[in-house]
Amino acid sequence: MELKLRDYQQECVDLIDTLEPGSYLIQMATGCGKTATFTNIKRKGRVLVLAHREELVTQPIKYYDCPVGIEMGNRKSNNEPVIIASVMSLTHRLDKFKPDDFDLIITDEAHHAAANSYRKIYQYFNPRLHLGFTATPNRGDNVRLDDIFQDIIFERDIKWAIQNNYLTDIYCMRVNIGYDISKVARRMGDFAPGELEDAMNQDVLNEAIAEAYKKYAKGQTLIFACSVEHAEAIAEKIPGAVAVTAKTKNRDELIQKFTNREIPVLVNCMIFAEGTDMPLVETVMIARPTSNSSLYTQMVGRGLRLYPGKEKLTLIDLVGTTGRANLCTAPSLLGIDLNNVPANKQDEIQGDLFELPALITKKADCPASWIRNVEIVDLWAKEQEYNTHGVNYFKMPNGDMVVSIPKKKIRIPAQDELGKTTIGGKKVSMQKAFDEVYLYLKEKYADYEYIWNIDSMRKWGRYPASEKQITQIKKFMKDFDAENLNKMQASQILNRLFCR
Repeated sequence: MELKLRDYQQECVDLIDTLEPGSYLIQMATGCGKTATFTNIKRKGRVLVLAHREELVTQPIKYYDCPVGIEMGNRKSNNEPVIIASVMSLTHRLDKFKPDDFDLIITDEAHHAAANSYRKIYQYFNPRLHLGFTATPNRGDNVRLDDIFQDIIFERDIKWAIQNNYLTDIYCMRVNIGYDISKVARRMGDFAPGELEDAMNQDVLNEAIAEAYKKYAKGQTLIFACSVEHAEAIAEKIPGAVAVTAKTKNRDELIQKFTNREIPVLVNCMIFAEGTDMPLVETVMIARPTSNSSLYTQMVGRGLRLYPGKEKLTLIDLVGTTGRANLCTAPSLLGIDLNNVPANKQDEIQGDLFELPALITKKADCPASWIRNVEIVDLWAKEQEYNTHGVNYFKMPNGDMVVSIPKKKIRIPAQDELGKTTIGGKKVSMQKAFDEVYLYLKEKYADYEYIWNIDSMRKWGRYPASEKQITQIKKFMKDFDAENLNKMQASQILNRLFCR
């Protein structure tokens, strides 16, 4: 398939052609064409492409100008120059290959690369180059790829793509339809499909979805449902809507009618998650809750294509009760989580996509968040295996770590996928940044250790807040109930108030 690459795609391909042997990560936003990019890399030997879903195994075939072999299920390769493999299948077929069979290994959706199944493959082969492609910034996830990839060599995120007119802008909405999936089991990092369908496919919820469509959707609308039955039930509630499922034979005809505005709404259960050419989508409604950031960006990606007369995409996240599980919503597209935002304020996170970070920061900057922050940072540091040296960091929604002392803030920018950050213009590991900030505080601000050192605070902080602390808090926050705080909680609030 002849394809003229966009300038940035060609730039990426040219850069890869000059690389020294090694393992590198490339980040391209959904809709920027990572498949078209990696299939046009100049081959200097045999190529192995790794993917974790069936559609990602078959999708790249059309872009290659040579025979392509498949390793997945009943399909087996036969020494072709390019092999595309399902990770799960290949882990059981490694003895079919020699360790030096491939000059280049490409991992599609590389944010999965830390999984044991992927590691088994990486440990077996000895390629000249290993390239990981991902659309998903994982700052909100608890996975680092620094022991898989040595450097990020190319980045084009969703903000860049929108600002450079490759993708459409997004207006983000949250509509609480009252679902409760707090008891739905989790498998493979997401909600179990069968249980999710049982929880979501209820008449009262489907009525609420239809009402949200009627009230908020603009133009041609694509709705993502949990199952075939769920898609059909939603479509019945919306005049003119059509359900598109694996059973649907005339998909191309329906897409054409949708593009011609003859059908106002298509409701699907992951049929259009990726790989489908849908020129016109003006609203995307997520009625399929997920905590998988890749799946979420793929769903939203269906509406990011530019189209004449289309000003921006309206993205409607249908939300409800999720328990302790993180739910992907619009901020996930920017790698931002809502952990710091109190639950009763999360439904206020609406607006143009690039307005959300400032709004989230504002909503997270409140006493409930300040008090919980020690717990949030502790949990994150343990998961990442970092030693913060007991420094009282505040974890911002975008992943930045901030320590506040009177008249000064010290900020460590959020780590990237490889656990690196930038301090003083230099890229260093996150752990090195924590080490340097701790030494700096010990040297320059020893007098304020009672503020910036959590261990010091815990020694005296378990006792009830003093009258002086309560009076100071009430001076700044007249409506806040400070009577039941302990000294440490009160100190966290006052520290934040004085150092904002």
